[in-house]
Amino acid sequence: MDFAKLLADVNNFVWGPVMLALLVGTGIFLTIRLKFLPWRNLSYAVRMIFRRKDKHAGDISPFQSLMTALSATVGTGNIVGVATAMVLGGPGALVWMWISAAFGLSTKYGESVLAVKYRETNSVGEMAGGPMYAMKNGIHNKYMGRGLAALFAFFVVVSSFGIGNMTQANSISAALFTGFSVPTWLTGGIIALLALSVLLRGIRSIGKVSSVVVPAMALFYFLSAMVVIVVNFDAVPAGIAEMFRMAFSFDSVAGGIGGGIVASMLTSMRWGVARGVFSNEAGLGSAPIAAAAARTDHASRQGYVNMTGTFFDTMIICMLTGLVIASSGMLGTTDPVTGKMVSGAQLTILAFSTVFGDYAKLIVSIALSLFAFSTILGWEYYGEKALEYLVRRRPVIMGYRVLFSLITFVGATTTLEVVWNFSDTMNGLMAIPNLICLLWLSGDIAEECFDFQKTVVEKEKHGEDIDCQTEVGSIENF
Repeated sequence: MDFAKLLADVNNFVWGPVMLALLVGTGIFLTIRLKFLPWRNLSYAVRMIFRRKDKHAGDISPFQSLMTALSATVGTGNIVGVATAMVLGGPGALVWMWISAAFGLSTKYGESVLAVKYRETNSVGEMAGGPMYAMKNGIHNKYMGRGLAALFAFFVVVSSFGIGNMTQANSISAALFTGFSVPTWLTGGIIALLALSVLLRGIRSIGKVSSVVVPAMALFYFLSAMVVIVVNFDAVPAGIAEMFRMAFSFDSVAGGIGGGIVASMLTSMRWGVARGVFSNEAGLGSAPIAAAAARTDHASRQGYVNMTGTFFDTMIICMLTGLVIASSGMLGTTDPVTGKMVSGAQLTILAFSTVFGDYAKLIVSIALSLFAFSTILGWEYYGEKALEYLVRRRPVIMGYRVLFSLITFVGATTTLEVVWNFSDTMNGLMAIPNLICLLWLSGDIAEECFDFQKTVVEKEKHGEDIDCQTEVGSIENF
């Protein structure tokens, strides 16, 4: 049997309906168990992003922690993934992206709470945390806990080189070569040098760069998308109506905005949930690694802060892309050369071109490059902390930083489909030990949530400024 085909089949199975049902199901379970508090406290969580309390243990501020997590999640999925989902699953896929993200708020909250609660301090005084430490320190059966932790850490390290590195570098070089004939070797060299200059200095450098790059790129993309939506606003109400109609129709053909795309409710659900999870990574266990580095006074506070990443990534940025495409009238356009429907970045460029003309290529290329480069930075930190859990030798960690930076050149200059599928499979397999941990320690999550709600949230909503280390007390392993 052809190895590449076998790997593709395995990847399709890993990211198939069973995995998606487990990811969303865990989010539904946690949402109910937490009495919908992640939903009810969303506005409170957004306010907490900008709360400055720098005296507590940690490496970076809560804002920098969130930006580091967002740098890894806001990537090509927000541009390419949304367009692909709307072609394969119809406009209704966007609604299912929203629904999965709503329950993903609770998942992201829970895994971030555990990451901070069970984090440790490494040999150089930095915080080390994430699902692997929650598994090791939180699951009392040490064989189960450490076994799951080792599996998770291994999957993260492997994924970091593929999903978090080479695919992102390849997206940048492909966009610049296709749009502006920039040689891939030149793009690869620049990416490698930029990555090396940031990554060699560790999480504090990543946090500082992410806290500038992520808001800037998000604002740039937000303003560009809003211009398209406003200019094409006459088509927006019909586009939104078509999204909801197709999201809940058992056998439906898209109307005017869909260009004749046929998609059932199950098809919309499949592609919407899949691309939503791929974009915001709720349940995969990656973002909590960044949450564990934050200076915070309570695990639940940082859980709320990092939870907003799912909101910004999927409910805002992905929705903007979806509305741009839906209002442009370009969905369902056929490529005259291949005879296939235009999808991915090409579809997004066509949508932007209805307002910006030839400049659309520049706008999407800039956004895609910034999104992808920030993902490289965030995923290096994830891979580094996972490797640190497995090895715990500083020379190895420094070597990983250099190797990770150099590998971006390989990704930018080479198309390796087998590597993509393999790393994508490892990315999906991360979710299995993480979901087991979330369900196993859901009692810990609920305890932290309800305690924080009673002693902090209700008081802070009434104007009091609560320091949890005096009000609540220090947290075990904190």
